[in-house]
Amino acid sequence: MSGHIVVGYTATKTGRDAVAFAARLASAVDAVLDVVVVLPGEGRSVITPPDASYDRLLREQAARWIAEAIDRIPAEVVAHAHVRTAESFAEGLIAVADELEAAYIVVGAADGATRGRHRLGTTTTELLHSSDVPVVLVPRGARKIAPETGITRLTVAVGTRPGADALMDDAAALVAATGVPVRLLSLLTVDLPPTADTGAIRIAGSTQVDEVLAAAQTRLPDGLDAEVVVAEGESIEDAVAHLDWQPGELLLAGSSRLAQPRRLFLGSTAAKMLHEVPVPVVVVPRTRHKEEAGS
Repeated sequence: MSGHIVVGYTATKTGRDAVAFAARLASAVDAVLDVVVVLPGEGRSVITPPDASYDRLLREQAARWIAEAIDRIPAEVVAHAHVRTAESFAEGLIAVADELEAAYIVVGAADGATRGRHRLGTTTTELLHSSDVPVVLVPRGARKIAPETGITRLTVAVGTRPGADALMDDAAALVAATGVPVRLLSLLTVDLPPTADTGAIRIAGSTQVDEVLAAAQTRLPDGLDAEVVVAEGESIEDAVAHLDWQPGELLLAGSSRLAQPRRLFLGSTAAKMLHEVPVPVVVVPRTRHKEEAGS
């Protein structure tokens, strides 16, 4: 695949989680890893007046933080350091990703996340409403996984509606770059009202699910025999919790169909999945640059 992967870094455990996973992903797809620290812009503070010496000290500290992060990255991964100033952390990451035409933006969980779980904070929420680049959400504790684990399997959450072309294109590109096995995942209708005839709804929906999964499989590389899983449960969280997840697994989910073209928007199903998924999740915009350019 090659190209660039941008990872947002803070000198915290979740920042180290993000860099650790981003390094594994960069190694797996032969990409350059761009470690970014975003400093506050002048408009972000009305309390502290601009001060050149303070700004210089802040940049020097940021450079030391990045150097420490890069020291932990395996030697075979090419890593570059970036210190940017922006009105928000998300804005700075998107700017670097756009400049480098990066394939992904990687961020860690917000403070307060428990090990093996996701937690959305201000930065991730902003990214999931404004990025035109796939965003990788890394759960707490990813730094504990050995670098040599790499990427071992790709699970693609296929919705029950057609139109997941961008998602499957990204999945196909990752498979081509990594050669890992693929699991196509569909969630049957869950979270239904107590009065709903769930049996009838599931039977009626099973044919549609089969058709959507079959269509998704045709977009994968020729000769690839993908595993197909239809998860069931009393809720989205329950269905996801009963699946097996490998330490080196990566989950791909499409942006909500409510998203604007070339933008992300986390739908309710994906948001609920995040409560139980213990592996990194890639949220893919529903359309890509080339698709819009050709429309």
